[in-house]
Amino acid sequence: MTHWPAVDTHRFHAVTESDQEPVADATFVPSLPDYPQLQLAAQPLAASPSELHGGLCGYLCAGGEPQPQRWLDQLQIQAADLDADARDHLEALRRWATVLLDDPQMRFQPLLPGDDAAMAERVGALVQWCAAFLGGFGLAGGSDQDGSESRREALRDLQRIAGFSYESGDDEEDENALAEIVEFVRVAALMLRHEAAPEPDPDDAVRH
Repeated sequence: MTHWPAVDTHRFHAVTESDQEPVADATFVPSLPDYPQLQLAAQPLAASPSELHGGLCGYLCAGGEPQPQRWLDQLQIQAADLDADARDHLEALRRWATVLLDDPQMRFQPLLPGDDAAMAERVGALVQWCAAFLGGFGLAGGSDQDGSESRREALRDLQRIAGFSYESGDDEEDENALAEIVEFVRVAALMLRHEAAPEPDPDDAVRH
């Protein structure tokens, strides 16, 4: 029997569309990264697409600003052996993560292998995503001691998921449990990003 991480998947309410800052074109979303292509692109980095996406999202959710062509350095990932095609794929990943974390339609999702991948592979990717998220969060100066109680609880739960070791169980139960935890991670990331967003300047409203 699989003992899934003990997180309250109903604790956090999704950030509502009215909570999001308006963007210039809310309908625009960069093309969804192709997981197998990203795996090939990331081979010289010894990191999975899930790890790269998790690190990016953690960096963003702590208030960091991943820079075009420099974000791997910001995440302390050596990228000297990447060819131009690989860099293009990874730059598309940066754009995708940045846009979707601030998407008012909340289409953000942790980047994981598709449903056709084995359960162990998908769970392992989610564990990697959460561990990398916490790493990126720390690199941007984030701390699990700061902010609201919800923020601290979310980070503690992500730490629990990052330490999870999967053992095969009932297929249907495992699918349902994984879906719930992925949704928890998705909402927790959106909440953390929302808390990291700068407060609007009230003087702007007066000036306009």
